[in-house]
Amino acid sequence: MSLGPIAAVGPGVASFAAGPSAAQTTTASGGDFATSLAGAVDHLQQLQSTSNQLAVQAVTGNLDDIHNATIAATRAQVTLELAATVRNKGVDAFNEIMRMQG
Repeated sequence: MSLGPIAAVGPGVASFAAGPSAAQTTTASGGDFATSLAGAVDHLQQLQSTSNQLAVQAVTGNLDDIHNATIAATRAQVTLELAATVRNKGVDAFNEIMRMQG
């Protein structure tokens, strides 16, 4: 069983490992966060779609290996939980900033 790399985290980890100068050039452009966020949402949608397709194949009996459906469903679930946690942390940070200003 081989595990693939986590693609969404790879570029961020690479810039962090490179040091502060790489992080400053990444944040200087300003659009990178929005691009990363949009890419993460697209990736989440792709995982959900793959999970749904494999679930349909499993139910209809067209899937040879049920493990693929289980793995895809778990990946989609964990990614969705991560996205919800990031969203909740963002909302908490926004609320804290608003509380400090008021």
